[in-house]
Amino acid sequence: MDTNRLLSSLSYFSIFFAGFIFPVIVYFLVDDPETKRHAKSAFLSHLLPLIAVPLVVAGVFFDLGVLAVGSGIPIFIFITIGFSLLISLIVVIWNVYKGIKVLL
Repeated sequence: MDTNRLLSSLSYFSIFFAGFIFPVIVYFLVDDPETKRHAKSAFLSHLLPLIAVPLVVAGVFFDLGVLAVGSGIPIFIFITIGFSLLISLIVVIWNVYKGIKVLL
């Protein structure tokens, strides 16, 4: 098996064991442009779930305001947590798909 393909695939699979650190290391240590492209793509896809963090924080503050007023059910936090879990699940499935596709 080609080492560059294996490193490219491991960059995607690193979502399970090394987060975004492994693709960064591969990007800076490997000279092959195709492997660099896959490492960069894996790095960016590993960062995607972080866009939901501000939404969850906003949901917590919004719902604390709703609870302080005393009216309504704090539902916004459940929506934002569900949204962030959905994004995370999609990113994991996408990385597994891309990792397998690179290997084949």
